[in-house]
Amino acid sequence: MSKINVNFKKLKENATKPTYGSAFAAGADLYACIDEPITIEPQQTILIPTGIAMEVPVGYAGLIYARSGLASKKGLAPANKVGVVDADYRGEVMVALHNHSNKAASIECGERIAQMVIAPFLAINYVETDSLSETARGEGGFGSTGTK
Repeated sequence: MSKINVNFKKLKENATKPTYGSAFAAGADLYACIDEPITIEPQQTILIPTGIAMEVPVGYAGLIYARSGLASKKGLAPANKVGVVDADYRGEVMVALHNHSNKAASIECGERIAQMVIAPFLAINYVETDSLSETARGEGGFGSTGTK
């Protein structure tokens, strides 16, 4: 498996470099860079700083996903489901954590709060047209392809 370099900068002294939990993990863990624990009330969303900025390569995006352990144990996951860090963004990487549970949950300094996958994407030129090609599915959506 080939690796590419992604430059990152610590914006705060206690920031943690993104790390992989295993040899074949797709996402690198992002860490909370906070001075004291933060409590997130039920159904509340709070922006959690990571203390880092990064230089995502052109043609790639940093996709921020939930960590399965944090979501299943504390009910905390990114509010926007998948965050996107564009190649031209140089500000601090922040994670909007939402508490989906019915009880308050706390985030500690240095806790793993999300994971980031650096993925290539296609740049698309959208072309307006008066007609689209026909398919067997047509305009069927929202469960139209299944019988159950």
